[in-house]
Amino acid sequence: MPSWPPSYRQTNAIGRHYGQTNLNKMPLTMTNSAMNLLALALYLSVGGLLLLHLARGKVVAGISKIGILALGLGAVMLHAGLLYTGLWQAHGLNLALTPAFSLVAWVVAILYLTVSLSRPVDNLGILIMPVAGLMLLLEWLWPGRMTLPLTSGLQAVHIVISILAYSLLSLATVQSLMLLIQERHLHSKHAGGFIRALPPMQTMESLMFQMLGFGFALLTLTLISGGFFSEALFGQPLKFTHHMILAIMAWIVYAILLLGRWQLGWRGHTAVRWTLGGFVLLVLAYFGSKFVLEIILGRA
Repeated sequence: MPSWPPSYRQTNAIGRHYGQTNLNKMPLTMTNSAMNLLALALYLSVGGLLLLHLARGKVVAGISKIGILALGLGAVMLHAGLLYTGLWQAHGLNLALTPAFSLVAWVVAILYLTVSLSRPVDNLGILIMPVAGLMLLLEWLWPGRMTLPLTSGLQAVHIVISILAYSLLSLATVQSLMLLIQERHLHSKHAGGFIRALPPMQTMESLMFQMLGFGFALLTLTLISGGFFSEALFGQPLKFTHHMILAIMAWIVYAILLLGRWQLGWRGHTAVRWTLGGFVLLVLAYFGSKFVLEIILGRA
């Protein structure tokens, strides 16, 4: 059953059960609810405005772009405040399934807003920003709890690098989907409508491989730092769990894709298929075990 945000009556009942009043927690509950709703509204507004521009075949630029980015900045700032209260625990980080989803979605949104300042990737926000809002909503309605103790600086660095790698490769995956849609419309000779608002295919493809390249480099660092972290924790260089095996498989897929691009000039459907394949393996590596443990087996 979902763990809904407590009402005033429920909060007071809990307080009486433990022999104390819980009235001092009411303002915090109200504040979190208002922040969640406002952040969700801002995320959806950004996605909706971008979709409206795309449907009209207009490029987002000038005052319109500044306004949309300002709304996005407000959304991620509110999201950051909510993440701070939910992630940081007394003895470590709360990296249960929904907080982890929310954290990664926030980082993806931050990267999207940053990259859109200098690259023509505005239309990716049609998917990225509403999904970030959805992940925030899921964390609010189903707040999981699974504390990961932070035992060393190396562990913290490993977590940061892995989240950045996953986020960059997520951006590349969304870019590949937009590229696939663009290619299909052009091949069917339907180049009107929203296709006019997209950059040329060569530019779209170049941006996708730039994201893949940076993401692959960070994924490589993630595996290396994970090996050092595993040695410190388990006394062996690598512990071949399902998570590690799937992450290595994803790394191999991305390596083949980048090699194919470099040596054989892979592009189009071939590049998109390999990108999606690597991302599926990465999702299973990052979140598959969490889903099985927390949702299917019901373990924290």
